[in-house]
This record gives sequence, C-alpha cells and structure tokens, in this order.
Amino acid sequence: MADPEAKHEECEEECGDDHDEELNKALMKNPEVLAAVQDHLMLQSPAEYVKSLPKSVKRRLKALKRLQADANKVESRFYEEVDALERKYAALYEPFFERRREIIAAHVEPTDAECDWPSDEEDELSDELKDKAKIEEISETKEKEAEAPKKFDENTKGVPEFWLTVFKNVDMLAEMIQPHDEPILRHLQDIQLKINEGTGFTLQFVFEPNEYFTNAILTKEYTIRFGVEEDNPLGYEGPDIVKCTGCTIDWKKGKNVTVKVVKKVQKHKGRGTKRTVTKTVQNDSFFNFFSPPQVAEDEEPDEETEALMTADFEIGHFFRESIIPRAILYFTGDAIEEDEDYEGEGDDEEHDEDEEEEDEDGDHHHHHHHAAKGKKAGGQQPEECKQQ
Repeated sequence: MADPEAKHEECEEECGDDHDEELNKALMKNPEVLAAVQDHLMLQSPAEYVKSLPKSVKRRLKALKRLQADANKVESRFYEEVDALERKYAALYEPFFERRREIIAAHVEPTDAECDWPSDEEDELSDELKDKAKIEEISETKEKEAEAPKKFDENTKGVPEFWLTVFKNVDMLAEMIQPHDEPILRHLQDIQLKINEGTGFTLQFVFEPNEYFTNAILTKEYTIRFGVEEDNPLGYEGPDIVKCTGCTIDWKKGKNVTVKVVKKVQKHKGRGTKRTVTKTVQNDSFFNFFSPPQVAEDEEPDEETEALMTADFEIGHFFRESIIPRAILYFTGDAIEEDEDYEGEGDDEEHDEDEEEEDEDGDHHHHHHHAAKGKKAGGQQPEECKQQ
C-alpha cells in the first residue's frame, strides 16, 4: 500500500498553493466546518484572547493601559477647566434669564424693540387671503370658538402656566406630574441654575407665595466627580454625577401631595372586634423629586434605588443642559421637534408592537438629545422616573 504521507508530499510539490486554496474552499462550503469555525471565533472573549497572547505582548499591553490611565488624568483636568468656563459664561447668561423671568412673571412688559421677532406662519396670513376665506368657514370657526371658550383672554398678565406647560411638553417630565401637582406648578416662576465651583450644580425652583408650602425656593443639588477614581483609573468617561440632595418642603396643613392617608380595617383575632387604622404612605408626585433616595458612601444601593438615582441624575442633567437654557423652545414645541429630527428617520412612525416585545434589552426608548458632556450623568430611561 502506498504511503499516504508520501503521496501528499508529492501532491504538494505538484499542486502547490492551488491545492491548499481548493481545500480551504471545499472546507468552507461544508456547513458543519463553517459553524465550528464561527463557534470558535465567537466563543473567544476579549479576555480569553488576551490571555492567549505571549508574555512579551502582554507586557506591552500593560504599558498601553498605563498610558490610558495617564491620558484619563489629563482628560479630567480638561473637564475641570470646562467647568470653570461654564461658571464664567453662566454669569453672562444671567441677564437674559433674569429678563425672561420678569416677562413670564408679569413684573415687566417687554418693549416693542424686544418683541421684534418674525411671527409664526399661522399669524402671517395676508389680508388678501383672509378676504378670500369662505363665509361658511368663518361662521364655523365662530361656532367652535363659542363652544370652547379660550383659557386666557387679552388681559392675561405675563405668560401663564409657563413652566407647567414646558414640563407637560417634555415626556420625561410629564410622566412625573400627577393631576394634584398641576395647581402647585402654576405657581412656579423660575428655574435657576447655580454652578458650584468644582463640586457640581444646584437647581433652584422659585415659587410665588402660594397656599401649598411656605418655601420661596425649592432646591436640588447634584454632586459631580470630575477626577479619576483611584480604584478604577481606566473606567473614566468624563464627569459623573455621584449623588444628589433635595430639600425639606414646609407643606401647609393638609396640602402635602407627596403623602396620602390610607384607611385599613383590622380585625382582633380573639374578640373579633374591628378597628380602623389610618396609615400615611408615599403618594406619586413631582415633588418627590426633592426627596431623592439617600445612600451612604460606603454602601451599595439595591437595584431599585440605583435605577431611581440614575433616572434622577438624568433628569437633573436634562434640566441643566436643555430645559433651563431653552425653556421658551420647549414651551412652543420647537425644541421637541428638533429632538425628534435628531433621532433620525423613522422615529416618528409608530413602532410595531412585536418589535417592542422583542426588545428585551430596553434599547428601544425615546432618548432626549443632550450634550455629551457628563454622559455618565444620564443613562436611565424616563420610565424609571414615574415613581420618583
């Protein structure tokens, strides 16, 4: 019997590379072989791949990690400088925000020069077009107007319900507002941002005197870590909100919407007598935003608390980056349209229910566009905020 190895060597000399190529093609056409190759490639995680590398290469990887850690330290200094720059510009924005507050709260009437801005398209119908409008349409409009009287008339002062309307126009915030919160939020006159040097920022919600609580200002403070964590030098991704602190709301008697009284009937085991016990429990309300969950620094929060905190951080970040600087555009809806455009094509269409169900990882959510800075500060979806 001929030696198969000798025969193979002979063939190699004759066929050369062509034979190898043909063999590879034949093997790759075999679905079992192909599946085995794919499995092998997919099974190997990055960690396993690194483990399999020679010592000399692993040594170089250590140098690359050290370079990364050093670069992260420089990046953290960059963000500290950005923070200082933001404080400088916050002072320059202040006069515009102050004037906005005065106009909304009816403390001043804007001048004609201040009101010199192109009208919206619906206001620009020329007189000619108005004349051509059919009499039936005019009378129909009048009938409709008579049916639904306007909420505000020409004697209305300032911009009523400005901040409440902004909140209701933004999904993330609208989900937090309960019907019992709305009358209180009508008294909200301004939201102000105070940047705390090197430590984070405070949101100040300014209220006019009202029948619900005695506070003139409700505050929410966010603490930001700008530097690199000593025990995780490679995990740096920019400034990170690490905690938030609310404030005590001094509710007037019977006006606290964050709690509700529940009556429970208890039956005595022996005597069979009944008694009614009243218990105070937390009630869903926007104002729970000022009582965030508190976790000790050396403690790991449970899953639910962590989800609530992450959602809270995202909301705080959104107030700072979007709501406060561009409130008028959220009032009119312009900013919301921009956010939708930013999402990319197809987001306006209704999504297939099956697709929604398939998406177990929760990737299919509506993200509000905000600046990448402080990217770790947000990340939880608005759904988490409902119970906030």
